[in-house]
Amino acid sequence: MSETTIVEAEGAGAAEASAEPNPVLFLREVERTYRQGDEALHILRGAELAIWPGQSVALVAPSGAGKSTLLHIAGLLEQPDHGEVYIDGRATAILPDSERTRIRRNEIGFVYQSHRLLPEFSAIENVMLPQMIRGLSRGECEKRASELLAYLGLRDRLKHRPAELSGGEQQRVAIARAVANAPRILLADEPTGNLDVHTADRVFNALATLVKASGLATIIATHNMELAARMDRRVTLQEGRVVEME
Repeated sequence: MSETTIVEAEGAGAAEASAEPNPVLFLREVERTYRQGDEALHILRGAELAIWPGQSVALVAPSGAGKSTLLHIAGLLEQPDHGEVYIDGRATAILPDSERTRIRRNEIGFVYQSHRLLPEFSAIENVMLPQMIRGLSRGECEKRASELLAYLGLRDRLKHRPAELSGGEQQRVAIARAVANAPRILLADEPTGNLDVHTADRVFNALATLVKASGLATIIATHNMELAARMDRRVTLQEGRVVEME
């Protein structure tokens, strides 16, 4: 199987999924408040956001506005104080931790500003790990990992450890790891924030190509308005609510 086969197969499924009337991810009236001493910090106040398969959304807001909190709640890493997160139309707030963990593992991929690769493992091993945790055979994991890394331009870097890779290469490995289990949703928190302009553009192009080919519903938090302008939608946070941008 060539390196493009894996995304072509997913893309075919995505084309069919795009006809679905319901969003794959829907945040409804989400509220989140943190306590800082005697002070209550109201980060999200009835935030709502819906994303459909194959759609990319840029989340653009200043530091401290709640971008990471919104992504953590969308990715079932945090519970909202009020409101609901629907994955494929299924309410998740009342699910047991074991089921939320299963959804995170199988349906949601995460990319962070720091690549967070395991330094003692090679690129291909880092991408194999989430698949092995899911229960796939080592042969299946290695095949998919090598195809994903080749698709992202890392065919010759499979056996290199993170310290032997450039910043852009490390982040592309992190992207491959995030989509290794063929999730339906991809959440990225400033994925190019630590990279120079040229490298950031290359990483973003690789990410955007993968998103379109596989039909992922994607939220990318970013300060880079040039990159945000290349996405399907742009939203921001104002007084704890999600607001569409022009």
